[in-house]
Amino acid sequence: MSKKIVDLLTHPTELRSVIQLFYFRQPLHIPPPQSENLKRCYYILNWTSRSFVAVIQELHPELRDVISIFYLVLRALDTVEDDMTLDPAVKIPLLRTFYEKLDLEAWNFDGSGPNEKDRIVLVEFDKVLIEYHNLKPEYQEVIKDITEKMGNGMADYILDENFNLNGVATIKDYDLYCHYVAGLVGEGLTKLMYLAKFSDKATIEDNFVKSNSMGLFLQKTNIIRDYNEDLEDGRSFWPKEIWSKYTDKLPSFRDDTSPESEFQGLSCINDLVLNTLDHAKDVLRFLALVKDPSTFNFCAIPQVMAVATLAEVYNNPNIFHKVVKIRKGTTCQLMLESRTYPGVVRIFRKYIQIINHKSNVKDPNYFKIGIKCGEIEQFCESLYPDVKSLPKGLTPAVNELTDVLKVRESIDKSMQRRSDQELFNTNVTILAILTITFGILYKLVY
Repeated sequence: MSKKIVDLLTHPTELRSVIQLFYFRQPLHIPPPQSENLKRCYYILNWTSRSFVAVIQELHPELRDVISIFYLVLRALDTVEDDMTLDPAVKIPLLRTFYEKLDLEAWNFDGSGPNEKDRIVLVEFDKVLIEYHNLKPEYQEVIKDITEKMGNGMADYILDENFNLNGVATIKDYDLYCHYVAGLVGEGLTKLMYLAKFSDKATIEDNFVKSNSMGLFLQKTNIIRDYNEDLEDGRSFWPKEIWSKYTDKLPSFRDDTSPESEFQGLSCINDLVLNTLDHAKDVLRFLALVKDPSTFNFCAIPQVMAVATLAEVYNNPNIFHKVVKIRKGTTCQLMLESRTYPGVVRIFRKYIQIINHKSNVKDPNYFKIGIKCGEIEQFCESLYPDVKSLPKGLTPAVNELTDVLKVRESIDKSMQRRSDQELFNTNVTILAILTITFGILYKLVY
């Protein structure tokens, strides 16, 4: 029996979530008929991100193809940056001028290494260009602008010869790198959502601080999780300003198996988690401003996966030897529970509590982690469930978000009714299966 099946059988609520998600969940939007070229683009999207494509395909028709093409363009750019077989003399000019390819009617690139898993998006980039030129001009402008900024930011870091082996030097550099590879994605998505009238104006009025935090929260979580995999690829992204407090050489956490080295390594992980948690409140602020339900799902699901992953990697020595992931059943459960804003807040509060409870009193960051988790929990409490009973002016969080939450309330109620109906259908089905199973067993025994 496979581990995944055992995990589901030993976690009944997750098993129920899997059944509900795959058999009873009602998609908000069903994709319309597509041209052969667009079908191929979605095939490439599915190849490069199977978990991502399902959420994109359920987006509102106004943004579905826009965000799909935006993702494929940035995936192509990222594939160039990730390919360690490309000569910098080829890679750097290509990154800096990649945005110019969007003006061409046809262009592709087959110079990626044969083992580059996402090379297909570059080989068939001419198909992406066809759909890019079918988008509204204002959407094209946003995609091109972000591509230019991201490509040049990536190129700047590749020019730093020490970057691949030693990561970034300072926390400031760490934030800037994450901004280039993820924060800019948040900025672009925010602009697209606002143009489509799916988000509040406040999302673009803060110089994209909240949307940048959305990207940094995801990227930093992935960087912590991918420690061993990145070292095997001959690179690292952990900031030296943090890891140098615990070791002289970053690979020592993997290579030195002594208890002292493991303790220092765990302290380093927890320090990085502490840094990542700085973005949590901005994530929740941003999500409160997204008005369209399908767009909200698209934004919320990666964030709840990130906070769950952050709780999994926190104080976890397995990070030094393999990629640590949350269970598939947990993923399904999170996808269902994050369809409303109160659901997202509950998820964040749950995993922040898990992080706090996993803390080691001997950890040098023990008190800082406790304070940070307390701040985030208090922020969650100020939003739900007591926001209606709190007088205006009680906390800055309530002052900032009360009006927005009132707008969200009707959206969340509608989504909750859908979820409740799906859950009822799931429970009836499970009950029927159990009844039939016990009936068969009874006949066999008696």
